[in-house]
Amino acid sequence: MADYIPTIGVETHVQLKTKTKLFAAVGNDARLAPPNTLISHICVGMPGALPVLNRGAVELASRAAFALNTKPQKFSRFERKHYFYPDLPKGYQITQLEDSIIKGGWVEITLDGKAKRINIERANLEEDAGKNIHPEGADYTLVDLNRAGTPLLEIVSRPDINSAVEAKTYARELWLLMKYADVTDGDLYHGHVRFDVNVSVSKEVGKLGTRTETKNLNSFRSVEAAIDYEIKRQTELLERGGKVILETRGWDEAKQKTTSQRGKEEAEDYRYMPEPDVPPLELDEDFDKEIEKQMPVLPIEIRAQLLGIGFIKGEIETLLDDPDLAKSYISETLGIGPPAAVKLFGSTLIHDAKIREAFRAMNKQMKKDMVRNSMVAANASVANQINSSQYTNYIHQIAFSNKKAKDLLMDQISDEAEIEKIVAKVLSDNPKAAEDVKKGEMKAIGFLVGQVMVKSKGQANPQMAQQLIKKQLGLVG
Repeated sequence: MADYIPTIGVETHVQLKTKTKLFAAVGNDARLAPPNTLISHICVGMPGALPVLNRGAVELASRAAFALNTKPQKFSRFERKHYFYPDLPKGYQITQLEDSIIKGGWVEITLDGKAKRINIERANLEEDAGKNIHPEGADYTLVDLNRAGTPLLEIVSRPDINSAVEAKTYARELWLLMKYADVTDGDLYHGHVRFDVNVSVSKEVGKLGTRTETKNLNSFRSVEAAIDYEIKRQTELLERGGKVILETRGWDEAKQKTTSQRGKEEAEDYRYMPEPDVPPLELDEDFDKEIEKQMPVLPIEIRAQLLGIGFIKGEIETLLDDPDLAKSYISETLGIGPPAAVKLFGSTLIHDAKIREAFRAMNKQMKKDMVRNSMVAANASVANQINSSQYTNYIHQIAFSNKKAKDLLMDQISDEAEIEKIVAKVLSDNPKAAEDVKKGEMKAIGFLVGQVMVKSKGQANPQMAQQLIKKQLGLVG
């Protein structure tokens, strides 16, 4: 089985975050809408209905081009792709084939410390179809056309992927690019980004086997699992002397297996023809420059910034997985304080769910206020003026009680005589730990400082407490 070489290509359908559909002035977000309430005569192709191209969709597709390390094509055009299915009442889909808005480009992934470039064949603008609903136990199918006409960008990779984990990494990185470029809201649960995977195996380098296409995967985990299953299924089939059939397959999440849906032994004839109602799209240099100027910071730049202030790879990827949080953190904190303090606050957002949710829910001004106060507390923590428990307590008070960091720090006990009394009591109560410190077991001093903090109800200056412990034990003058 190890002799077989997998070859994988991924087609990704990205729903663009426009307010209205691709060719109709109808709402584009159907997540909360009752069935068949976001439709018009254009969506269902009534006689005489004339589609009008949504400029916003063109702008978002152009942003996607820059995110994919290329530029939108100066000339692209639309075509009709004919097929008959209940969720497509027009009998055709308006899409692009020969002259797509994006040609070329690439996505860089990193796996086990090695970078690999996955090339993009093309990306085309097209309208989505509706949705067929099969009620459990019923002998009929319902059709919801709310999704019909929503703008999609279909991004087709070259078959440059050679393992399931590579495909999963590519799918996640592409999702991140489209999210950070603000092309899509990226709601995987509702299918706003969907993946179709083409998988083949062969014993000969450079020669493709017969492929299968598994459609409509809406999570990175299912991309990996479906490909792993197909590689194993095809390999075992060939080893038994069988033949892989060119077909479309579906993914059964419950059974963790692919199932045959329809064969593709003969090429599907979609009878493509030029779209007569939508003129060709021509973009000029000024349009490109304006789109490029609007491009936000993308994941590769964010990774470099976060590495530069001390984050480790796992923390960075955890933060990137929450684009709204990451973008807020980057815009509000980088450059406003010492790197160590900025990093400490970022780690708090990553590891403290309550602080993370509070920060996410704040408006821009509230975020600025919280960051400013948090930087004061973080600086104090970095300088060992407060310990980690105090820092956490302060951040929670800043977030949930609108406390000012400077006021919290002023409340801290810094009176040497008062702390000396607490230290004397702690040393008296913990003679073994005191002796351990005298013997050079410096870990014990952390325990003693902790006891001082407990007795002072978290208000003692920990740096002063440590110095006074050493002084009373005769370790310093």
